[in-house]
Amino acid sequence: MDIFDTLRAAANKEKAVSMSAYMRDQFAYLGIPTPERRELSKEFLKGVDKKTVDWDFVFKCWEQDEREFQYLAVDYLTKVKKALTAEDIPKLRGLIVSRSWWDTIDALDAFVGDIAFRYPEVRGEMLKWSNDENFWVRRTAIDHQLAWKDKTDVKTFEKILVNNFGQTEFFINKAIGWSLREYSKTDADWVRGFIAKHGDKMAKLSVKEASKYI
Repeated sequence: MDIFDTLRAAANKEKAVSMSAYMRDQFAYLGIPTPERRELSKEFLKGVDKKTVDWDFVFKCWEQDEREFQYLAVDYLTKVKKALTAEDIPKLRGLIVSRSWWDTIDALDAFVGDIAFRYPEVRGEMLKWSNDENFWVRRTAIDHQLAWKDKTDVKTFEKILVNNFGQTEFFINKAIGWSLREYSKTDADWVRGFIAKHGDKMAKLSVKEASKYI
């Protein structure tokens, strides 16, 4: 039995209904909570070759109707994260614009950020993404430096945020505030200065989130 069959065999219709409702019925679910899914996939993930990325497996997961398979793909990519390179950015973008919602985007932007940290040439691509028509791509650009802390490229960070002012999209304005809030833990003065400089052009939600720890 492969991992796809294993997860399907553990489906719970009652839980699937509530899990789908929690995600505003945007996706079908097998009804397998995260702890159980990770237990079921533990042996499979333990045997993963961390030196290569099996994109065929990832894409197969992404093609499945049930959301747990996209979560499995994220767990797999976490295992092989260090094998991801700048050449994988277009493939990750493909995942970002397909079956998009915050639950997968929050994971995918971390992979993109890790690549951009290790491959500085990707940072120019993030500036392009910050003007993309797809707001999930823009959101990924906004949040990709969340884990960089004192290594944050503040010039690129500021440009990306400014490129996304004047938006009515909740997930964009939330991401702007969230990214600034996280960076304020590293450099509160920089975030205060950013708000002083740009606050009149920022959404109230962004300012509220950004100001939480300063």
